[in-house]
This record gives sequence, structure tokens and C-alpha cells, in this order.
Amino acid sequence: MAARKKSGGRKKSARKYGKAAGKSVKSAMKKRKKGTLKSGKGGKGGKVKSRKQAIAIGLSEARKKGAKVPRKKKSSRKKRD
Repeated sequence: MAARKKSGGRKKSARKYGKAAGKSVKSAMKKRKKGTLKSGKGGKGGKVKSRKQAIAIGLSEARKKGAKVPRKKKSSRKKRD
């Protein structure tokens, strides 16, 4: 009797973001929809309307709390001489 192969299964990978990170992004999205999410240090900036910006704020808060979030991508700016 030949051994059967699993067909069509995806390779299981480790979670990139922790559950705590997901929670903070979810709360940021709720605040954005409500109209109470603000940008800037201490929320002194204007109201956030962009979905992408709300996600970025949520991930930033998660990083501060110590949740599992991948590092920010470094921008590759060239120095001028």
C-alpha cells in the first residue's frame, strides 16, 4: 500500500503579527469610523480619514505596547556629498 500525499495544502507559516497587534489595529479602525482617531504626537493633529493611516497608527501603538509586529522597512535614501 502506497503512502498518500496531502494534495493542495498550503504551507503553514508563522504568524507575522500577534493577536495583540490585531486588536490595536481593530480599535484604531473603529475610532477612525467613529471620527475620533487623530494623528500626531498625543493626538494633537487632525482627524484621520485614510484607512492606511489608521492601520499604521494601530501598528505603532502595538509596537509601543510590545506586541509582535515586524520591523518597519528602512527607506533607502542616498546621501548627498
